[in-house]
Amino acid sequence: MLLSLSQWLLGLYPEWGFLRVFQYLTFRAVMSAMTAMTIGLTFGPWVIRKLTQLKIGQPVRAYGVESHLKKHGTPTMGGVLILIGIGTATLLWFDWSNRFVWVVMLVTFGFGAIGWVDDWRKVVHKNPEGMSSKEKFFWQSVIGLVAALYLAFSVSETTNLRVLELFIRWVQSGFSNDLPPKADLMLPFFKTVSYPLGVFGFIVSTYFVIVGASNAVNFTDGLDGLAIMPVVLVGSALGIFAYIVGSSVYSKYLLFPYIPGAGELLIFCGALAGAGLAFLWFNAHPAHVFMGDVGALSLGGALGTIAVITRQEIVLGIMGGVFVAEVLSVMLQVAWFKYTKKKTGEGRRIFKMAPLHHHFEKSGWTETQVVIRFWIITMLLCLVGLASLKLR
Repeated sequence: MLLSLSQWLLGLYPEWGFLRVFQYLTFRAVMSAMTAMTIGLTFGPWVIRKLTQLKIGQPVRAYGVESHLKKHGTPTMGGVLILIGIGTATLLWFDWSNRFVWVVMLVTFGFGAIGWVDDWRKVVHKNPEGMSSKEKFFWQSVIGLVAALYLAFSVSETTNLRVLELFIRWVQSGFSNDLPPKADLMLPFFKTVSYPLGVFGFIVSTYFVIVGASNAVNFTDGLDGLAIMPVVLVGSALGIFAYIVGSSVYSKYLLFPYIPGAGELLIFCGALAGAGLAFLWFNAHPAHVFMGDVGALSLGGALGTIAVITRQEIVLGIMGGVFVAEVLSVMLQVAWFKYTKKKTGEGRRIFKMAPLHHHFEKSGWTETQVVIRFWIITMLLCLVGLASLKLR
């Protein structure tokens, strides 16, 4: 919005040359981050008070880690604070004609709505199940598939009209399975190695990346500050990738596919980082508020969508290794328990408790040790992911 306003004012008053600073993507990204952080820090106390007044408190499982029982009643659904910061800052600073940012925003707030309903049923309606797994997965799938279908044709086109034309042509051709090379699955650390997915392959992989990332962040959100800092780190790193693939100069130099318009995602990533750090101010141990599903599902979906647009799905898996480990620990725990129960009549466990962060708590690590060590691991993994920019 401010970009269009500055352009309009420059047309009226050409002598106001200082307004040209709004044309710079990096300036708007920094301002987006600062705006989101200011909003979060300013309205955080008010949001926490409102959540407390509404008695939207976090229920704690009696069979979980004993030290967590004291967290019972801590306000949850604080993810709305993150979404307010991201939404406001992004709308102020990005180019409203950019279709990629709108897609990421729709996925983010769509998944946020799912999380809101789930949290609301749990803490307000006192339904411990919240939204059923099938219902939650259904709506995640709807949003994920719609986004995947749109992105399959938009990565190589610059306008929504062209995207529609491509889609119609694809249907008329009997669902031809071809996509341009820039839509291939890129292997990090290799200059020219990529795997052609085709339309159906792209849609399926995109769906799994978006929905998988959303649920992975949700599983990770179990300790004070554990999920939000890795989200900030990974989101910031993806912003760098977005800036590069959206630049014809840098993408050519670093042998990345040039995706016009992708650079504008840096604005969203800046807002995500600013809003996330502001939330961490209140979510640091001992937490005064939890993000809830409304925050975790939406942030994970955002990371997955950005990774798909920038063609960095595998790099997301590397940088978000903590998220991957958390969701794999749950899958392995459940699968092994069911298998051993069927075979021996008694279910056995691989980990002392899943997700993985609880296993380390049960092993004697304090909550703060788990959180900070997972942050350090994420920092290292993000550096590995960023190294793939040049080590190719």
